[in-house]
Amino acid sequence: MDFPYRRPLLATEHGEFDVGAEALAFALARRHALPLDAVLPLPSNPEFEATAPAQAARAEAQAATSRIALQQQAAAQGVALDLRVRRGPDLHAEIVAEARERTSDLIVIRRRGQRGFLANLLVGEMVSRVIAHAPCSVLVAPRAAQLWRAGVLVGVDPEAPGAGMVAHAARLAAAGGVPLTLLAVAAREPGLAAAEQSLSALLPPARALGVQVRAEVRHGRVADALAAAARECGADLLVVGRRTGPPVRRALIGSNATRLLGAATGPVLVHIENTSP
Repeated sequence: MDFPYRRPLLATEHGEFDVGAEALAFALARRHALPLDAVLPLPSNPEFEATAPAQAARAEAQAATSRIALQQQAAAQGVALDLRVRRGPDLHAEIVAEARERTSDLIVIRRRGQRGFLANLLVGEMVSRVIAHAPCSVLVAPRAAQLWRAGVLVGVDPEAPGAGMVAHAARLAAAGGVPLTLLAVAAREPGLAAAEQSLSALLPPARALGVQVRAEVRHGRVADALAAAARECGADLLVVGRRTGPPVRRALIGSNATRLLGAATGPVLVHIENTSP
């Protein structure tokens, strides 16, 4: 089964928190014989460059060093890497713009960056904004992320089951030769029957891909139920959907997604079906 993404884009600042995203992106490119695009966003604006030229010069030098290191890493792993440095005041905007220009179908990015006064954040603000505005799906990787080898778990919204998301998750499971679990979480017990009905319609198409599939319904808080189910079934890739809407209404991702991304021990794929701006 073919990997469902053909134009992955690695977004990295090549820092200690980017290690997992870089390793995951290189592993995907190598395993599925894909060329890998990459963007290294560099904070920059005319005022900064005018008032702190020495600091700006150091940032440029560090970006050049990071670029060389990433190219060497790609060459050592046999990955064709096309890396660009983008400069701007808002790093998330540069990453999103790069994905649009390259018509990327997947962004691979770290979960969070340097800890500071925002140390309690489960997901970095820059990452959250990339997910909120991305024109394509986003694969979020913690520092210790690895290519999934045990199973894929997809969270299904019982009120709006996403057949496209489940199909992508099934193709990911098939490409990796791992089982797939569909989990629908109802907020209250009376909603369990509707959740079961939603799942029953999604099983046959997934099984048609030759994937071992099981379905389960739970009730409770979505993020907690998904994280618990992933631990119990051993799934090392979570797949969830992102609701689309006008940019002003999705400046940041929701609390459920934030909690899930923060609690997950492995990578989380945020599937975006509608790519309209």
